Amino acid sequence: MDIKIENLTITYDNKLVFKDFNLNIKENKITCILGKSGVGKTTLLKAIANTIKYDGLIEKDNDLSFIFQEDRLIPHISVYKNLELVLLNNKKDKKEREKMIDNILDIVELKPNKNDFPTALSGGMKRRISMARGFLYPAQILLMDEALSGLDPALKSRLINAFYRLYDTNKRTVVFVTHSIDEALLLADDVIVLNGNPANIIYRTTINIMQEERSLNNSNLDKYRKELLTTLLN
Repeated sequence: MDIKIENLTITYDNKLVFKDFNLNIKENKITCILGKSGVGKTTLLKAIANTIKYDGLIEKDNDLSFIFQEDRLIPHISVYKNLELVLLNNKKDKKEREKMIDNILDIVELKPNKNDFPTALSGGMKRRISMARGFLYPAQILLMDEALSGLDPALKSRLINAFYRLYDTNKRTVVFVTHSIDEALLLADDVIVLNGNPANIIYRTTINIMQEERSLNNSNLDKYRKELLTTLLN
């Protein structure tokens, strides 16, 4: 189902962040939310996750998974055990859990590392495991908060490719908060820009380019890039 947000009003840290805000987020699509720091992007994610108080209506599936900027892996247990933790309440059969974990580790090309501890992994490997964990959890909605920030371009490109592989085999509704126009152009089906106090939608577009055809050198993305730059700089 879509995520339907109606008449959302949030006061956070004594600031009116949203007032009578409305938004429909499409099912099984990747929606990217852009905007200046402090406009309310992460607050909106928290409201969808039901971790902060709000007035209004958010209609959605109840199960959610998360991918954060930090990998948040437990350092003293193996990669396998880190992934198994998100399945224990839903998949009681051990062999079924192992098959699911092996399959998702194959997708992110880290199956040989399943018995390693996170401390033995590089930063990029940890990020891939974190992505795998987010997709492994049996939820229809995936929330991502600056999950690709602070990375060099080569590593970011590899992680975006890993994300695509996971998404292709585990379709779900993704809400992705970022400051990066390039991340939005490479990942999103729909892009939303927030601005104002309280926040409102000042720009929304659908990127009608197949994801497997996208690259930062693709001239077909130039139109969207110019529109986003103009919107964010105004």
